[in-house]
Amino acid sequence: MVKLSIVVITYNEERNLARCLDSVKEVADEILVIDSYSTDNTVSIANDFNAHVVVHPFAGYAEQKNYASTLTENNWILSLDADEALTPQLIQSILEVKKDPKHSVYQMPRLTNYCGKWIKHCGWYPDRQTRLYDRTKGKWEEKKVHEFWRPDNTTDTKGLLPGDLLHYSFNSISEHLKKIEKYTELAAKAAVSEGKRASLLKIAISPRWHFITEYFFKLGFLDGFYGYTICRLSAYSTFVKYSKIRMYGKGKK
Repeated sequence: MVKLSIVVITYNEERNLARCLDSVKEVADEILVIDSYSTDNTVSIANDFNAHVVVHPFAGYAEQKNYASTLTENNWILSLDADEALTPQLIQSILEVKKDPKHSVYQMPRLTNYCGKWIKHCGWYPDRQTRLYDRTKGKWEEKKVHEFWRPDNTTDTKGLLPGDLLHYSFNSISEHLKKIEKYTELAAKAAVSEGKRASLLKIAISPRWHFITEYFFKLGFLDGFYGYTICRLSAYSTFVKYSKIRMYGKGKK
């Protein structure tokens, strides 16, 4: 049976961390928390779970995760965000992998909780995430806003684990709006650096088409009020991103 190191990247995660670490007790042989100078009780909570805490300046998720890979005692890593937690079915799937890994990297479906409601449509589910992997078989790389796992052998296939990874994303619509501001800024600047531009037509049409796709084609209406809210804010995010691309593309700050 392979041994498994849990890696969690943190900054001021006292609201979420205990739930995350409590959910991994059955599968963890080591818990490593890479913290970026939290000012709340994050480190104290990590210590309560006998985690190995390393303080390291944040320079992007890919860098943090690759740095963590140099510190873990084991080659197999389960990388989680502090606002994520394992379901019982996913725990059993991971235990089966520990007995006999058939792939070097595994994905798992992620189910998101939005303002207290589990969102099963809107394009938010199954939202497969790469979380379980052999650190010797690849590395994390940045790609615009989000990081991704690049295997050393591009012919390697990914396993898909049964069981949901629970994601406690936003407690309020205000939190969602703040995240939109942050990620549209990053996405727009990355797009402009790649020479992309946005026409007025794209700014006008893309948000509307985005809403139609997620609310009707991806069945967002089945998630009720919060499904409608997510689809509307997703369309708004598209509008903001392309507006910023046009602005920054003209050399304005």
